[in-house]
Amino acid sequence: MSGGWNTIESDAGVFTYLVENLGVKNVQFEEMISLDSDYLRQLSPVYGVIFLFKYPVGQSKPDDGNAVDGNFDFAAAENLFFANQVIQNACATQAILSVLLNRGDIEVGNDLSEFKEFTQQFPSDLRGEALSNSELIRTVHNSFARSSPFIDEGTRAATENDDVYHFIAYTTINGNLYELDGLQPSPIAHGPCTDENFHEKIIPVLQRRIERYPANEIRFNLLAMIKDPRVTAAAIGDVETLEREEQRREAWLWENELRRHNFVGFIHEVAKEVARSKLKDGGFDQWIEEARDKSKKRLADKKGGLADVEMEL
Repeated sequence: MSGGWNTIESDAGVFTYLVENLGVKNVQFEEMISLDSDYLRQLSPVYGVIFLFKYPVGQSKPDDGNAVDGNFDFAAAENLFFANQVIQNACATQAILSVLLNRGDIEVGNDLSEFKEFTQQFPSDLRGEALSNSELIRTVHNSFARSSPFIDEGTRAATENDDVYHFIAYTTINGNLYELDGLQPSPIAHGPCTDENFHEKIIPVLQRRIERYPANEIRFNLLAMIKDPRVTAAAIGDVETLEREEQRREAWLWENELRRHNFVGFIHEVAKEVARSKLKDGGFDQWIEEARDKSKKRLADKKGGLADVEMEL
């Protein structure tokens, strides 16, 4: 069972407004277009990184109980916010919360503050249960799911033939770089790290992660959680940056609204109106015949193209 959680996209606009709707202040997401420490430094302050990657169904864990990269830190799990993922499709929001609720320099709002306080003494599996049962967090999460009348991702479990994707988080906590993955037994420590050198420390960790995959695997996505640029721009009077960021926010709002709607009914009504118009002016049969001729021509052209390919081979 998915518990009513739907898949959401790894998108800067989706994540930015998701956390805003949860009550978080002055946080924005930026897509990392390059695994370059200088580029990441330019986005400072960076609170953390959300990493999306293909997760092989049935992937086994190391037999020796050690992490593939870094070290399990079971003691840290008791002193920071770490929740095991116990429900399908919640990993995006869970990764985001893994950064938000472990930072002391982000204003997360009353609701998330109360949730963190309520789950503070829970073991990681019960924190995951509490997260999955949070009506507020689930409702906000699902409000950014792409609407589809054909797919219910909670009706079946993933199989080995499916492409399954997973979100994890990286952030600095108590002077260390941590990987926070709800499918792992504990946080994974990657060594000493501060906010000042996070941009240098995180890049080799990400590179090692990506190198585990075949060279032709390119389906990764990285989003940096940063301070809202509008705050700094307003403080220093940078009108150009402020206007540019406001325009981006407006574009994200529009895109998010489009995600909430499916257009099957609209397309159906348009098709009916076109057919009605053709019937009214007596051109319906001609319209159908022209469409049939075009389909035949496309099929013939396609067959001709395949023949050319066979000759070349």
